[in-house]
Amino acid sequence: MASITFKNVVKTYDNGVTVVPDLNLEIKDKEFIVLVGPSGCGKSTTLRMIAGLEDVSSGELFIGDKVVNTVAPKDRDIAMVFQSYALYPHMTVRDNMAFALKLRKEPQEEIDKKVNEAAKILELEKYLDRKPKALSGGQRQRVALGRAMVRKPAVFLLDEPLSNLDAKLRTEMRSQIAALHKRLETTFVYVTHDQTEAMTMGDRIVVMKDGYVQQFDTPQNLYNYPCNMFVAGFIGSPQMNFMDVTVEKDGDGQVLVFGDSRVAVNKPELNEYIGKEVVMGIRPEDIHANSNAHVGAPSEFSAFINHMEMMGSENYLYLDAYGQKMLARIPARYEFSEDTTVTLSIDTGKIHVFDKETQKIICH
Repeated sequence: MASITFKNVVKTYDNGVTVVPDLNLEIKDKEFIVLVGPSGCGKSTTLRMIAGLEDVSSGELFIGDKVVNTVAPKDRDIAMVFQSYALYPHMTVRDNMAFALKLRKEPQEEIDKKVNEAAKILELEKYLDRKPKALSGGQRQRVALGRAMVRKPAVFLLDEPLSNLDAKLRTEMRSQIAALHKRLETTFVYVTHDQTEAMTMGDRIVVMKDGYVQQFDTPQNLYNYPCNMFVAGFIGSPQMNFMDVTVEKDGDGQVLVFGDSRVAVNKPELNEYIGKEVVMGIRPEDIHANSNAHVGAPSEFSAFINHMEMMGSENYLYLDAYGQKMLARIPARYEFSEDTTVTLSIDTGKIHVFDKETQKIICH
């Protein structure tokens, strides 16, 4: 069993800097978990604590039912894949993949069998006698994965393994790693700062900021039901628009007012905010073109197009709406021009409203 549990784990360095103040987290056996967040949020430190490369300052870290705070890395039944590949340049692919097994003094016949099996899965068979310098970045990363695979660990730890690859290779390797997880049925913990990687690979995602877990949930729930403005802005590309709006009463419901625009909603949670400013969040894809609309309908607003980016099937419109910046993703069939004023509409069913002071969600 390879579940991983953090109970009140703190990581403080010798200089007194605390990078993980209080971590409580439960990763299930055979899950693919992604730790995501900006640089310095504590995600790599968390991974390195699982590996035993960083000591736990206080609290308890379990792998399965065993507290591993003082267990040496080699005794934790984990394998780690690094951003830099960390291959031995003077060894062939075969020898790189077999190295850990040779240290264990496994029989040569068993070593050959495991290396050949991993090479077949990773499509490395014809490269086994090459050295790393003769391989592409993607091939080297597959060798690093193969070296971890042959050990058949209970837990795979991957620390930004794709960040050195170009965009096309990253996409290919994402699908290969996801397929590998399904095939091996082992616990994977994957660190990245790329939310696209997180969304496409993880069974569940841990969103971190300043050492704290902001939200731990499925990709779909993070996207549809963010718990605060940080998660809402971090998950999704391009990121969510945030608008300062005032809540006004409108019959049994409410309206969110910015400039001359009045967006009708009906959320009981907003009644205590009548007359106050809140933050309205709306994703760029939930802003729509209305060629025959007129300003004044419940969900419509007018905006000035400062800049356009043509992305092929859609255009990104960088807007100024009553002094606030917005971004809209509009299908390319709608023809717009820069330096013009347009009327657009908001899908009111996709609005998120946040408390301006605490930045926590009020309602979806």
